[in-house]
Formats: sequence, C-alpha cells, structure tokens
Amino acid sequence: MIVFRYLSREVLLTFSAVSAVLLVIIMSGRFIKYLAQAAQGVLDPSVLLMIMAYRIPGFLQLILPLGLFLGVLLAYGRLYLESEMTVLTATGMSEQRLLSYTLAPALLVALICAWLSFFLTPQGVQNVAQILNEQDALTEFDTLVPGRFQSMRGGSRVTYTQELSSGRDELQGIFISEKDENRKAKGEDSAITVLVAKTGRQELQADGSRYLILEDGYRYDGTPGEADYRVIQYDTYGVLLPKPMVDVKVGARETMSSTALIGHPDVKMQSELQWRLSFPLLVLVVTLIAVPLSRVNPRQGRFLKLLPAILLYMAYLSLLVAARGALDKGTLPISVGLWPVHILFLLIGVLLVYWQPIQLRRARSRAQKETPHA
Repeated sequence: MIVFRYLSREVLLTFSAVSAVLLVIIMSGRFIKYLAQAAQGVLDPSVLLMIMAYRIPGFLQLILPLGLFLGVLLAYGRLYLESEMTVLTATGMSEQRLLSYTLAPALLVALICAWLSFFLTPQGVQNVAQILNEQDALTEFDTLVPGRFQSMRGGSRVTYTQELSSGRDELQGIFISEKDENRKAKGEDSAITVLVAKTGRQELQADGSRYLILEDGYRYDGTPGEADYRVIQYDTYGVLLPKPMVDVKVGARETMSSTALIGHPDVKMQSELQWRLSFPLLVLVVTLIAVPLSRVNPRQGRFLKLLPAILLYMAYLSLLVAARGALDKGTLPISVGLWPVHILFLLIGVLLVYWQPIQLRRARSRAQKETPHA
C-alpha cells in the first residue's frame, strides 16, 4: 500500500503540473483570438472571461488524457533514471503489478474525463452559444470603444468616436468611413463615404433596426486618387447600425445533452456520442501504452522515448479524428464506429507490456544454453 500511494502521488503530481501548463498554453491562444475580436468591436470585452470559463471543460477533456500520458512517462522515467524502479523490481514489483497500480489514478482521470465529456462540456458549449447569440444581436453602437478605430464588415467600414457616455446613448467627435462594395464587385475603384459629426445618438425604429443619428457634420463622397469629391453639410443624418458577425461556429450536436444523443437516429449524433465516449477510453488505453514506454535505461536518459511516445499518441488522436470525419460523411458504418482505433492501440499497449518480459526470458534462455557446464 505504501508503494501504491507513492507511485500514485508521483503520477498525479506530474500529471497535474503537465495538465496545468497545457491548459495555460491553450487558453492563452484562444483568449488572444477572442481579445482580437473584442478589439475589433465584434465581441463585448465584458463577456470574454465568461466565455473562457465555459470553454475550460472542453479544453480539459482534450488535455487530461495527454497530461496523464506525459505524467506517467515523466514520473516513471525519473524513477527508472534514479534506479528506484530497479529497487522496486528487486523486491517483487512486476510489470503487471506496476500497470495495475497505475490504472488506479488513470481510472480517476477517466471518470473526470467522462464527467467533462458527457455533462460539463455540452453545457459549457451551450452557454457559449447563448452568449454569442446575444453578441450577434448587438449593433456596432454597443461595441464601440472611445478613442479607438474599429473595423466592421470585413474592413469595409471603420468607426471612431472621441467620447461615449456611460449609458452608451450619446457620442461626440464621430468619424465613419465606408467603402462602396457594389462598385468593387464590378471591378471599379471603390468609392469611399466619410461622415464626421460633432454629436450623435442611437435611435430604435419600430421594425427593430437601429440608427445612429448624427448631428452637425459633413459627408464626403469620392474615389481615392481622384479630385471630384462631393461635400455635403447636414444638420441631421441617419446611419444604419450593422450587426457584427461573430466568427465562432457552434454546432447543434455539440450543445445536445448526452442522454438526448442515446438512440438518436441521426448518424452525426451517434458519431458525437462515440466521440464523447472516446475520451475516458483514451485515458485507459494511453495508460496501458505509457507504462512500458516509460521504461528507460539510466544511461539513455528519461527523455529518450518521449518523442516516439508523443508521436504514437498523436497518431492515436489523429486516427480518432479521421474516423469521426468518416462517420459524419457516411463512409464508415456507425456499427463499426471508432472502436477499431481503440482496439488497435489497445493491442499495441498489450504488446508493449508483454514484449520486454518475453525478450528477457528469451535472453536468459540463450544465456543458459551458452553457459558451459562444469
């Protein structure tokens, strides 16, 4: 029991450290993407942290299997390097017992992955979809940031306001530049319309559309490089506020509960159910692979097998993704599903577990045959 607690602690501590580093890396990259959209006025900055919080379960269900895989490799690699495993082996620790000890924390991680995959991740994706739908209902006026040029409509429209009231209902020092995309589609030089105004306010129409009412300003129409500009002075001018396009797609099946997927007649829904089930299975299979791969010679170093092990893990995950795509397209029967991929790597793990003991027995047998008898 003491050895079991010691090995479990080493694996879980290393697993936690690796998973935390991977989570920070993935969340940083995704947060930068959302932050860029907020800077462009596509997303409200106040919802960024909420979106990231709801995306954490989805990140974790991908990270935890890899974190455990690397955790076993690094933890046991250190024990082999410092000859602790040699001492444990001398006291009767076999490869099968080491694997059984390792499967205990792996089962805990598999249960966490199942909880994330079947419950928390779909709920988080659904909450993100709801936030994004609310963001899609916002107008350019709702996402304006004072003192910043914000691009909308793929860069065809740029808006700037010098000051914005706390209630977001009054603007001062307004600049709007918009290209005529109709002329660009015909192959002509794009005409540009520039609006400047001292003040502005938002006005909601009966049909739900919103207008920015500009007061006391000028409108400039013309084509860059040409001198024939038209200048119009106005007292009041109305500009339709476009809705920002949120570039985040959330599929309907990702938001469905796992109970709703069970027995669903749609092939894609069944594919989604098998995909969610793959994460806890992935944890157990990669544990079976990681234990024999962690066995290293102290002279070779603990990182010798790390790169091949990571490549093997990436092959496992890539085949799962490819099989899921084949299921979605209907080229792979749903009765076959993702199971061949799991079975293939399960067999690889079993082969790795029993390969070295077989090789050792063969080496001992040859040594006994070659030893001359007195």
